[in-house]
Amino acid sequence: SKKERRQILEHLFQEGVICVKKDPRACRHNELEAIPNLHVMMVLRSLCSRAFVTEKFNWQWYYYMLTNEGIDYLRGVLNLPPQVMPSTLTKQRPTRPALAGADQADRGEGKGWGKGKGKGKG
Repeated sequence: SKKERRQILEHLFQEGVICVKKDPRACRHNELEAIPNLHVMMVLRSLCSRAFVTEKFNWQWYYYMLTNEGIDYLRGVLNLPPQVMPSTLTKQRPTRPALAGADQADRGEGKGWGKGKGKGKG
């Protein structure tokens, strides 16, 4: 149905990627619980044939990644503003400062494999 299709497309745009198990008889998709797996497979196969997503198949799972054309297409279908981006394209902010470990590096008592005190012949 159109409602299910819209849910699938919204999820794909939000995440930027989606995994689908190659099991048409599965009653539910692993991420979108309300939608049958077959429907998700078919919607994404359709997007793949129009080059809006790229498909990788590995160990009975399909991995679909959104292309730039796909992002533009989904923006048009879902009526989204141009500044909205999938989470795969938004940069993650680091949770800790980048130079936090630098002050501890110069202590001289590492746990490496070097010769150090009391090791072997000296």
